[in-house]
Amino acid sequence: MAILSAPFTYAGFEMKNRMVMAPLTRGRASDDGIQPAIAATYYAQRASAGLIITESVNISSMSKANDNIPGIYTSAQIDSWKTVTDRVHKNGGKIFMQLLHVGRLSLPDLLPGNVQPIAPSAVAARWQNYTRNGPKSTVMPRELTIDEIKVVRDEFVTAAKNAILAGFDGVELHAAYGYLIHQFLGTNTNLRTDSYGGDHTGRARFLLETTDAVTAAVGAEKTGIRISPCVAQHDMEDADAVVFYPYLIHELDKRHTAYLHVTGGLSPMPDTTWHERLRPLYKGCYIANGGFTKESGEALLAANRADAIAYGQAFLANPDLPERFKKNAPLNAPDPATFYTPGGEGYIDYPFLEPEGVI
Repeated sequence: MAILSAPFTYAGFEMKNRMVMAPLTRGRASDDGIQPAIAATYYAQRASAGLIITESVNISSMSKANDNIPGIYTSAQIDSWKTVTDRVHKNGGKIFMQLLHVGRLSLPDLLPGNVQPIAPSAVAARWQNYTRNGPKSTVMPRELTIDEIKVVRDEFVTAAKNAILAGFDGVELHAAYGYLIHQFLGTNTNLRTDSYGGDHTGRARFLLETTDAVTAAVGAEKTGIRISPCVAQHDMEDADAVVFYPYLIHELDKRHTAYLHVTGGLSPMPDTTWHERLRPLYKGCYIANGGFTKESGEALLAANRADAIAYGQAFLANPDLPERFKKNAPLNAPDPATFYTPGGEGYIDYPFLEPEGVI
């Protein structure tokens, strides 16, 4: 049996195979962050993955960075996700929700009262967000007070509880790609001199406290973490990553969470450097992400540098990706023109090898 097709179990966390559908922003939600009915079809079609991790989901009204991103902080948003989880489970799948706060990457005109975005420190990102009115440069964020940091931590907890209420098997804390949690970790975005900045302990504090609070609320086996060491997306710097991330992994390893999801690079070819460095430090389920093919994914698993491999665009365009890998079948090509457009085109119309059979 190919390793990708083999099941994996760790501390009550189970996957029927070692292929994970990576989080993929799709931009189909309403202006109020409510998922459309076709979202249930989209995710149910991909239920053959060992684990589905949803697109990023806003934990509060202060987290919005782009139009048409779903949320999990209102009753209508929660209800819109219940159909998704029900359909995925009926098709034999497992699904975690990725919880997001964008921090400094938001825009005032997307936030209540046109307020400033919030961040660990008042450092603007050299970045443009794409909105329905065209690209807009980010602005100077407002530095969070310690009391406000605790409020945001509690918003993650509430969002996690809401996700479980909506039927999710668990949640993933998005601590990667330059969003708020990563902003606390980064050397160019966290200039604080209090207990949430400075040395490794300070910069890691928000992620670790949030992890502790979320696991206390929903269970360690229902909590995953995503990180992206040295991925410079959204104007991020991890200047001391070689020493900081081993420290962080050591601390996360103590929490016995469901998994650690590590993006090693965004290039077309997988960058395995971080997986080779960090995997030996983490005893739990380690999910590797970053441009893998079937062959490179199998090779990383065989080298014991991961327990599972996350695939993004391959799952977007191939809802039956595990079956295609088993049969060495050709893959559908993704259509970038429909990645973020409304409606079902490029969303639920990618063909299967065989008739769908999706409930």
